[in-house]
Formats: sequence, C-alpha cells, structure tokens
Amino acid sequence: MPAIPTAPAPSPTRTVLPLRNRLPVFSSSSPSPRPQLPARLLRLPARPRAAAPMSAEARAPALPVAPPAHPTYDLKAVIALALSEDAGDRGDVSCLATIPSNVEAEATFIAKADGVIAGIGLADMIFNQVDPSLKVEWFASDGNYVHKGLQFGKVYGKLPVQDSCARSIIVAERVVLNFMQRMSGIATLTKAMSDAARPACILETRKTAPGLRLVDKWAVLIGGGKNHRLGLFDMVMIKDNHISVAGGIANAMRSVDQFLEKEKVKLPVEVETRTIEEVKDVLKYAAENKTSLTRIMLDNMVVPLPNGDVDVSMLKDAVQLINGRFETEASGNVTIDTVKKIGETGVTYISSGALTHSVKALDISLKIDTELALQVGRRTNRA
Repeated sequence: MPAIPTAPAPSPTRTVLPLRNRLPVFSSSSPSPRPQLPARLLRLPARPRAAAPMSAEARAPALPVAPPAHPTYDLKAVIALALSEDAGDRGDVSCLATIPSNVEAEATFIAKADGVIAGIGLADMIFNQVDPSLKVEWFASDGNYVHKGLQFGKVYGKLPVQDSCARSIIVAERVVLNFMQRMSGIATLTKAMSDAARPACILETRKTAPGLRLVDKWAVLIGGGKNHRLGLFDMVMIKDNHISVAGGIANAMRSVDQFLEKEKVKLPVEVETRTIEEVKDVLKYAAENKTSLTRIMLDNMVVPLPNGDVDVSMLKDAVQLINGRFETEASGNVTIDTVKKIGETGVTYISSGALTHSVKALDISLKIDTELALQVGRRTNRA
C-alpha cells in the first residue's frame, strides 16, 4: 500500500435512504480500475505518515454531524494506524488462505442492541481508504436510534478486475466495527444524559482514549452533547494544581489575564472552584479587575448521600451567587441517575468524564451474505 496522501482523495457521494428504501445510493463519478489487492490492501504500512492538519474531506459539511475541527489531528493517519495494526508485516493471512482473489461479496450491518448509531461518517472513510471501489449504502444516519436486529447499512462491490471484494470487506470489518461500536456507545450514553440534563448542556472531558480524542468527542456531538476543550491549546483552564502553584485563585487569574494580554491571544478562560468561598473570591477578583474569565467550574458541589441520592444545595447556591455573570459548569458525581437533579439547579453545563472513559460499546455486527458467497464459491470451484 502506498504512503498516505497528504491531499484528500476524491470520495464517493453518499446519501442516506429511509429505512424502508433499499436502492444503492453510493456511487463514484467515474469508474477506475481496482488497485491490486495484495500490494495495496493486505500489505498495509506499519507506520503511517506523520500527522497533518485534518483534511477538508474529514470536515466535509455533507456529514450530518461533522467532527470537531482540530489543527493537527489527522483522521486518515489514525485509520491507517488501525489498519496496519491488524495487517502487521504479512497482511490478512486468513483472507489470503481462504478467499479466492476473484470473489464478490455483500455484507450487512446489523444492530445487536438498542442504541444511538455513531461512526457512519468515519466508516465511509475507512472503506474508502481500504478500497475506493467498495459501495456503501446506509439506511440510517449518525445520531439515529436503532433497535436490536435492525439492518441499517450494507457494503458491497463488483469485480472490474481480478481482485476480491470479499477480502476488502473483511479486512475493513473489524476496524470499522471497533470505531463504530465505541462511538455508538458514547453517543448512546450522551443522548440519555443530554435528555435528562436539559436545560443544561452535557460536555465530555479530556478523559478520552489516547490517540482517539477527536473520535470520542465526535461521538459526543453525534449523541447531542457539546465539546469541552479539545486539548491544552484551545482554552485556558485554571485547575486546582495551577491555583496551588500560583498561590491562590486571584494570583492565578491575574497571571492568566497578564499572559493573554501580553501574547495578544483571545481564548475562553475557565477557573475551577470547590467551595462557596472560592466562588466569592473569583467574583471579587472579576469585579475589581478587567478579566478574560468566561466560565466558572463548580467542582464536586454535588454531594452523594447515604441513601443513593445527591445533595445539590451547594451547587444551587453557587449558581445563584454567580447570577448569570459567567457561564457555570458542574463537575463531579455526575451519573445518569444524578444528572437530572443537577440540571435543575440552573447550571449552564454539566461535564462527565464517564461519557468517554467508561464507555460500554454498542454491539454491532457486519455479516457477509451467505447465499451470495456460496453462489460465488460454486462458480469459482467450477472454474
């Protein structure tokens, strides 16, 4: 397989059909010869090219929910790493050993549990990166709720030359499912928590799988949540350790304001508070100084009770004290059982690390059409 291109390759136009419609909808503007399979597909590179800014293809507005914009994250390189992780230095020896080189195939996506589907846009990218001649037809969109047993998409191909569509599908299968199952699990929990938290907005945190942060945060958007900061570069977040080293909240905030003014940088600024007294210190500083502060985090002001309930009185007092002068964010002890009560306090945002660090994958399968495969196998054996 050649090195990953720095410019995005043309991708087929995709539209999503209603669940009752089963006509093919994924087509290329002009047919092109299929690349030779062993060289391009089964022998994936062990090391992808260094990360480049996310391509325009990855941020295509045609996607129902586009991924977050990131200055350095490269989705194509992440996909290539996942594929090469599977291929190693020999490629898919199981496919090479069992599947003839001229076999057509069709495979169907099946939901094995109820939940919110996420990762359709990423799956398109993976199939295109493995084999651009594959056709993908979806009967649902990212963010749709699906029920167990629903067939919500299919992937198939024809044989313009002597290559194997079946091999291409199987090589892509596990990588596609790994991404989609994780993203769908995140989206499912996010949707449940977002619905319960209204009118507050649900945010994730930086507690994401290493190397998959943008993918995890994309899934949160698909589930109806909003993104917190993407990393250390796009928001100033004054946390307890910064406050301790700086010698107090006022000192930390003053240092941030001086830094931003000196660097002539405009960024959102959030400060973490853990008590009502710290909230008062922040408001006092803001009243006496010109500040870039935009949001106050109210950390661990949700107190668990022995009976399993939570006491949100401190959180509610803090929100009333701030009185809309800044955005507010509740953090700590946020679960699907507590989020409704937290949202009723009037807080602007509720952040939960559990959305991404404790995700339960949604079970999805991709099954080859057995009857079609048997027909093709009989023809191949007779030949």
